[in-house]
Amino acid sequence: MFICDKDRVKDKIETFARFGATGQGGITRFSLSKEAIQARNEFAKRMKALNLKVRTDDLANMYATVPGTDPALPRIVMASHLDSVRNGGNYDGVLGVIAAMEVAETIVRDKIPHRHPFTAMVWTNEEGSLYLPAMMSSGILCGKFEKEAMLLSKSPEGKTFGDALKASGFAGDPANRLNPRDYALMLELHIEQGPILEAKKRQIGVVEGVLGMVNYRISTRGQADHAGTTPMSYRKDALLAAAEAIKYLHTELDKLDKNLVYTTGELVVHPCVHTVIPDYVEFSLDARHRDPEVIKQVVKVIKGLPKKLAKCAVSYREAWTRKTVLFNRDLVTMVEKNVRALGYSSMKIYSGAGHDAQYVAEMLPTTMIFVPSKDGHSHCEEEFTPVEDAWRGINVALNTVLEADAVYPDFAGFRKLPAD
Repeated sequence: MFICDKDRVKDKIETFARFGATGQGGITRFSLSKEAIQARNEFAKRMKALNLKVRTDDLANMYATVPGTDPALPRIVMASHLDSVRNGGNYDGVLGVIAAMEVAETIVRDKIPHRHPFTAMVWTNEEGSLYLPAMMSSGILCGKFEKEAMLLSKSPEGKTFGDALKASGFAGDPANRLNPRDYALMLELHIEQGPILEAKKRQIGVVEGVLGMVNYRISTRGQADHAGTTPMSYRKDALLAAAEAIKYLHTELDKLDKNLVYTTGELVVHPCVHTVIPDYVEFSLDARHRDPEVIKQVVKVIKGLPKKLAKCAVSYREAWTRKTVLFNRDLVTMVEKNVRALGYSSMKIYSGAGHDAQYVAEMLPTTMIFVPSKDGHSHCEEEFTPVEDAWRGINVALNTVLEADAVYPDFAGFRKLPAD
């Protein structure tokens, strides 16, 4: 088994934590911002120090490739992102980039024989913090979004993603895009972003897929009136109706599968004035589960909402959905095998969060590796993964890459392209 350098991993984590540091232990590093460009330059500098050529595609995705002994073979890629949410942590996304960099550096410095070229990749705009939607670049490359529409996505300040792309200096050739002809498979290492691995005392999460989900917008409509002069019995309070709707949903959804997770994370109140009874409220409901039948039950509960609550009209609409994504079974098995060989503890797990890997899974054989998140925290400044845990995950990734390199093309999980 091959082992990467723990001190190098620590150095990379500490270095990238400087770009966009908030001073409170986290980062704000929006895609293509000044801080993100600093991080990109650091990636390019370190990869060029290994004599790797760094290319970019038309969406500013970055590719640094270690040549293999057989340049005709498709590349093996590890990829993640450098951008963050506002006041985010130092591990979400960036640890996957650091893992890819460290695998590349270990292969080069230890002169590890390998046939396939190996590519460390940086995705552009995974978080969608300034320019919606999330996972924008992988969505474009995998046919989920139209590029021209995405270029028009605007930040709250009115700057378009297309403007930011031009100004970044990183927009390159579309011929450099990740694609199923030039690439064999993709791995993405990521923090779990939840408490399960730590609670179960497991060092590695062998990721089987990404949970399916539904996102609904539920609204209540009443009547705006003066808060001081309208007797309680006359009121049509849309916020009270929304509260009753949320309570109804929680009561009914709790009767479904224990592994179902659901959240109301956004509430819009109109007119949102302390002296006015609210006449309109809209709130979100996000529900996630691996089994599509459970998701159907969630939708049934939503559609079973009373048409009136607290004398207010209740309505709903679907915002968006995604089906459960299953990662390549053979790659999942390969990851599990290398975890055992390294002597680490593990468990199979599904991701509740979205990742670029879920889109790529429709293009290439793909899987993910999770490492624990301290106290389950993520998307916040308290986000933390000890170096030892990160190092173990990178060792699993390194050995999985090298095993895949050795067994190709006999490995059943590789998608064969039709003959021209």
